[in-house]
Amino acid sequence: MADYFTHFSCLLDVGTSEKAARALALFQELRAADQDADDPEVAGFDLVRQDAPNGSALWIHDDDHGDVEAVIRFVLRLAKELDLTGLWGFQYAQTCSRPRLDAFGGGAHVLDPGARKSVGWTSSQEWLAAALSGEDVDAFCNGASAVNG
Repeated sequence: MADYFTHFSCLLDVGTSEKAARALALFQELRAADQDADDPEVAGFDLVRQDAPNGSALWIHDDDHGDVEAVIRFVLRLAKELDLTGLWGFQYAQTCSRPRLDAFGGGAHVLDPGARKSVGWTSSQEWLAAALSGEDVDAFCNGASAVNG
């Protein structure tokens, strides 16, 4: 039997060490609440403060099975809680423990924290399918994802 994985590792700079501390506290609060939840809010990734105690960057990563949508929801929630602005994005990889067709790929998401929404995403599997069917690969990018906070 094959095991499927989604992996990512990225930094989110929230601007100040105070905001980083608040973000980590919120993450820990949500993680504790997730223990009894049927639909955990922050499962599928971990959050570590970089360069504590003065750093403003948060390392978001998975250890085994990452949840891309959970990262998006959490970052959009942080955007609201911490009044984040600008653009932020991350990429992810999809892998498999055994060779399987359509089991490998990846993608990327771009969020606009100020607008509290996803502004676009792409998938390497969808890009490849579009390229092989003769579509304009330079224009291939999906609009905002279903997670618009």
